[in-house]
Amino acid sequence: MKKVILASLLSFMALLLVHGGLKPGDKAASFSLKSVNGDIISLSDYSNQKGVILIFTSIPCPFSKAYEQRIIDLHNKYANLGFPVVAINSNSPEISPEDSFSHMKLRALEKGYPFTYLKDEMGEVCKAYGATRTPHIYLLQKSSNGFKIAYVGSIDDNVLDSRSVANRYLENAILAITKGEKPDPGTTRPIGCMIKTKGL
Repeated sequence: MKKVILASLLSFMALLLVHGGLKPGDKAASFSLKSVNGDIISLSDYSNQKGVILIFTSIPCPFSKAYEQRIIDLHNKYANLGFPVVAINSNSPEISPEDSFSHMKLRALEKGYPFTYLKDEMGEVCKAYGATRTPHIYLLQKSSNGFKIAYVGSIDDNVLDSRSVANRYLENAILAITKGEKPDPGTTRPIGCMIKTKGL
């Protein structure tokens, strides 16, 4: 697994671009998407939360696989504190068959996902946010006018080994919000596979 991730890192490094979508301070784009349990979930459903950890992810991507347990742990740690994880799969099954809705349902069941897992069938939500990678993190913060973007980028600074993480960017951003401060950094470079949806 580590060799695959390292090879992918080297292959993608030259192609990585600075994020050009929604940035800290911007209003979060609303959405209504189908979850793996069949419900239609909207961002407005989380209006009673302090924030939302929005994660664009995929099933076959080695980066997403490397972070899968960390994403589960993040939800288990922060959901009760007002920051639940909401995962979105925007990959087109025509391009990435393993990211079909049926595969999503199976993966969620196999891994016991405790968080909401949504299918962005047409890729409209990832385009609205400007997400290009899996995983690609958007920490949303509740404001007087809905949700706003507080942090964008990576979960931490070590894809290969969760035990060797030096900078927990996402968790530090959540801590800053709870203190009434702005996350610093507010953005980091998302490292992962390209989102495979029509038009991207």
